[in-house]
Amino acid sequence: MPNSKSLIKVTETVTVIASPSADADVVVAAQEALATAARTFSIKVLTVNIHKGFTFFNRKFILPELREAVRSVGADVVFLQEVTGSHAKHPDKFDNYPDSPHYEFLADTIWPQFAYGRNAVYTHGDHGNAIMSKFPIVRYENHDVSISGPERRGLLHCELHIPGHKVNVHAICVHLSLTEAHRTKQMDMLCQLVHKAVPVHAPLVVAGDFNDWRHRAHRQLAEGAALHEVFVQAHGHPARTFPARLPLLRLDRIYVRNAIGHAPMVLPSKPWSHLSDHAPLAAEIAL
Repeated sequence: MPNSKSLIKVTETVTVIASPSADADVVVAAQEALATAARTFSIKVLTVNIHKGFTFFNRKFILPELREAVRSVGADVVFLQEVTGSHAKHPDKFDNYPDSPHYEFLADTIWPQFAYGRNAVYTHGDHGNAIMSKFPIVRYENHDVSISGPERRGLLHCELHIPGHKVNVHAICVHLSLTEAHRTKQMDMLCQLVHKAVPVHAPLVVAGDFNDWRHRAHRQLAEGAALHEVFVQAHGHPARTFPARLPLLRLDRIYVRNAIGHAPMVLPSKPWSHLSDHAPLAAEIAL
């Protein structure tokens, strides 16, 4: 496991130099700023819908190539949607198909901690959401938020322990319905989960594929769970992520509470437009 010290990034450095004549209030304020900076760290997060490891229209299995691209981002915590847990027939059809579940194959030696939430179960296998972490996952639970019909959806909730932090970080990986009425109910369930399972002062990151092409999530999640989207905070609107080759719809999001998003970015089309139908999002999250 990597040295935990290497996983913690100081986001700000403050040096206090006070002359003998400096106002006492100024000195105190500077000392408080220094103490705050010393306690402020950031983690890098990535979210991507991996389409079960296949290219558009399932023409080619590209999970090994996708693994290298995910590694290149250098994220501490990765939120994955449409992750295959098992499939009985694919190993016989594709030479490069891994023997292990896809989340284990992707995590490999880079992310020693991972959790999988199985949502869809079918004749030959299953898929769902996953979170990979360089920090210990001390607890996780998958919450079924399926409404009706064939769409099976879940909220994967993980609690992460950050070395040197007294309060654990909570992470929720989301993949919501294609139907707006279902999404509204699922976001209500998300808000209820936050109230029930996340301490009011704990840092929280909620990321994934919201399928919210009508932009209804921001107000509902702000009012229901005090969540704010990092691209909206930085640029005034969420990022365009779908389809990856020519992004038009703003479907993928990173929401935070008791944390600050810095430098959110849509990852470049090369190589990602070849690897997923959704453009991945990354951001530094100051805790």
